[in-house]
Order: sequence, then C-alpha cells, then structure tokens
Amino acid sequence: MAPPARKAARSADFVPPGNDAVVWRPDDFRGLTGDAFKEKSFWQRMHPIHVPLLTITPILAIIGILTADFVWQTYAFAVFYYFFTGFGITAGYHRLFAHRCYDAHWTIRWLMMLMGSGAVEGSVRWWSRDHRAHHKYVDTEKDPYSSKGGFFYAHMGWMLVRQDKERIGKTSIKDLEEDPMIVFQHRNYPWFALGMGIVLPTVVCGLGWGDWYGGYFIAAVARLVFVHHSTFCVNSLAHWAGDQGFSDAHTARDSVITALVTLGEGYHNFHHEFPSDYRNAILWWQYDPTKWLIAALSFFGLTYNLKTFDSNLIAMNQVQMKAKTVEWGRDATALEAMDMAEMSRRVKEEGKSLLVVDGFCVDISGFADEHPGGAGYIRGAIGKDVTDAMRGGVYKHSNAALNLTASRRIGIVTDSPSFCVSSEALRAAAIMAAKKPRSD
Repeated sequence: MAPPARKAARSADFVPPGNDAVVWRPDDFRGLTGDAFKEKSFWQRMHPIHVPLLTITPILAIIGILTADFVWQTYAFAVFYYFFTGFGITAGYHRLFAHRCYDAHWTIRWLMMLMGSGAVEGSVRWWSRDHRAHHKYVDTEKDPYSSKGGFFYAHMGWMLVRQDKERIGKTSIKDLEEDPMIVFQHRNYPWFALGMGIVLPTVVCGLGWGDWYGGYFIAAVARLVFVHHSTFCVNSLAHWAGDQGFSDAHTARDSVITALVTLGEGYHNFHHEFPSDYRNAILWWQYDPTKWLIAALSFFGLTYNLKTFDSNLIAMNQVQMKAKTVEWGRDATALEAMDMAEMSRRVKEEGKSLLVVDGFCVDISGFADEHPGGAGYIRGAIGKDVTDAMRGGVYKHSNAALNLTASRRIGIVTDSPSFCVSSEALRAAAIMAAKKPRSD
C-alpha cells in the first residue's frame, strides 16, 4: 500500500523570515545635497575638495574633447585606462577590500590599490568604510548615500557637502586599519591620486607618441569623469532601475543596463543580498567583467578563496520573492525544545556557537569568519538573543541572512525574549506540546 501523500504546507501556516518591502516616498527626499549641517550656510556646507573635483573636471573634459587633436593612440589608451582604473574600484576597492569576497597575492593587492587610486575616489580606507556603512544601514538615515534621499543625492550630491560623521552608521574597519599597505596609502593618498590619476596617463601619452595635451585632457581628465560617473551609477541607477528578483527589503535592483555602465556592478539586488559573493552576475551569460577578471586571475593562483553563496540559499530568495510566503528547511515541529540555560551550557561546556533568532536556537559554527560585518560582531553575540539586532536594532539583515539562520536552526528556546513574539516558534511549540503523550 502506498504511503499517504504528504499534505502541502499552507502559506497561512508559515511566517517567512524575510523583511517587509522598502518603498520610496516623496517625504524621504533630502534635497540635492541632503540635509547634513543644514543649519549652516550653503558655502559652509560645501566640501572644499569634492566640489571643485566634481565640477571642474567635467568642464576641462569638454574643453579637451573640443580642442585636442584626434590622436587614436590617446583615445585607445584612455579607453584602456578607463577599464584599468575602473577595475581598481570594482575588483579592488569594492569586492577585495570592502567586502573581502576573495583573497589575493600581495602583488595583486598592491596593483588593485594603485589601479583604484587612479580613479581618484578616495583612499581604500575611506571608500570601504563608507561602503560598509551603506550596506549595513542601507536606505536609512545612517546610510551615507541612501537612495531614498533622491537620485542626484545618491549619485553625487552626498559628496558635494561635508560629511556629518555623527550621522553615518558605525561599522568595523579593523582589518583595514591593520593592513600596512592600506594605512600607507591612506596617509599618502593625495600623491597616489595625483600620480595614478593625472600624471601617469599624461606621461604615457606624452612620452609614448608626443601627445601631452591629449594625454592630460583626454586620457587623464575626460577618462576620470567617465570613471567617476560609472561608479556613481552603482549608488544611484542601481537603486532605481531594474528588477528585484532576490529581495524587495531594500531599493537595490538588477539591471543589465547598469551592469554595462559599471563594469558588471549592475546586478545590485543580488549583491545586497549576498555581499560577500565575488560575483554580481551569477549566470554565465550575464555581463560581469569584474567577475571574469577575478576568476581569470585565480587560474594563475593570483586570487584565491573566491567566495560564493550556496545555490540553494540563492534559490530560496528567488522563490521567496515569487511566492512571498514559502516554507523550506527543517520542520520547526521536529526541533528540540530547550531553554536559555541549556543553550548557555552548551556554549560554555561544549564550545558550541549558538544564538537565538526569532525564538529559535541557531548554530553558527564555522560562520564567524565569513560574516560580512566582521567576526567580532557575531562572536560577541554567541549565547544571546539577537533578534532585535538582526531585525534593525543594529543592522537590518537581508532576507538571505535571515534565510541562512533559518537553515541553521537546531531548537526552539522557549524562554528567550523573542519566543513570545515569534508566531512561527509559538505555533511549532504548541504543536510539539500537543504531540507529547499525556501522563495520567
């Protein structure tokens, strides 16, 4: 006799671990340059370095394009140097230093730092610190370039004014502060920016084929303007145009158009869900030359430990977005019931890495070093109920992070602070209690 068919889970019986959708409202608009230091005069608010850099260079670029002789070698080199310095940002500053998506030989680390310096977008330390804050506090007041402040604000308006360091969310950059190369570049950044951004392309064109004028105006300045706005599109266009196939809990979107103008950084919805994955595009045919570069270098042993998220976890997000309510992972009613004391005992006596999320005991063994926010944060949470912190108290974690914790559940902690407010944990505990044999 065939076993009875398993009853399909009803969506009403399951509360997905994901976040609510984020919607942009007109009230979120901060003005073209935001509202930092709004009590000060217009000129007092303006950034003394960024304003001339971002306004004078486009003017010089236009002058150069209109007045410089067309020298094909100069234009060819400008295109090459655009990709060279652009990859310094996408593969270097972004995926290597800010997100630690992969490891690299020291020669590649230095090369990526120099390439990124040529984009003149700040030091590795400054750039990565703001970017980590952007991911940690995305779409909130603590996000240094929140897209909810408006398209222009996210694109470049936030850079035209002085940053209010007290408003930007705190994030760990201990690994960057302990890296001698990054510290050296940060302390001497003006020389790196001037040398790699202006002097080198000018000298190459001048000594190479005698085009000093074109070298400065085309290969240096005009190329710099294109690199700037290519990167800026990741903060603006990538949060406004495209699809949200992995999560709608933030404004990031996937778009092939954005990918084409940002060297592959346009699959941004995926990236915000899986920030430590070295890929932005997960399908072979999607345009992500930065991924291809990192992968190609790995064949020669120059990059290694390329991080990728489990395909099943990625699929969870996609299914969750399509169905919005869906059940996966271990049956909650089959988990072990325990209390906080028992969980603490296992942490202290057995060395387990356990914590509580939504009333469930989660085993994070082996994950601390992979945590995008740094190992220190997650190690400090062991033995605690971190539901409030994960749900926005410290950082509003992505659906992917919540799905990951759901897949690592090992029990229900019935006296944890979050148990009484977790409908899923309460329902599972009630079913478990009903199944227990009654003693007469």
